[in-house]
Amino acid sequence: QVSLVESGGGLVQPGGSLRLSCAASGSIGRITDMGWYRQTPGKERELVATSTSSGDRDYADDVKVRFTISRDNAKNTVYLQMSSLRPEDTAVYYCNARVRRLYYTYYETYWGQGTQVTVSA
Repeated sequence: QVSLVESGGGLVQPGGSLRLSCAASGSIGRITDMGWYRQTPGKERELVATSTSSGDRDYADDVKVRFTISRDNAKNTVYLQMSSLRPEDTAVYYCNARVRRLYYTYYETYWGQGTQVTVSA
């Protein structure tokens, strides 16, 4: 089995910064894409940022100049550095990863449990 565990959420004032981490563990053969999504009540989960294993990155337009996704492939960990946070960034943030388990030939998508980010004065 594979699990993703997020950390780093919390309460921050507008204009502040937070760094989220997500570590994958378990029976991992290979991880390709890792990413961050967010969701607010009544809305669909939306893409924030993704990163391929070779370092190609993609961002949602409204976070492109404020957030940075990075990875430590040796640790199976993905990070999201968030700066200049706005109240509208308030959401539950989820990480996901495209994983091939050991001894398996196909890839599956796994999700973390989510971490709350609240931006408020």
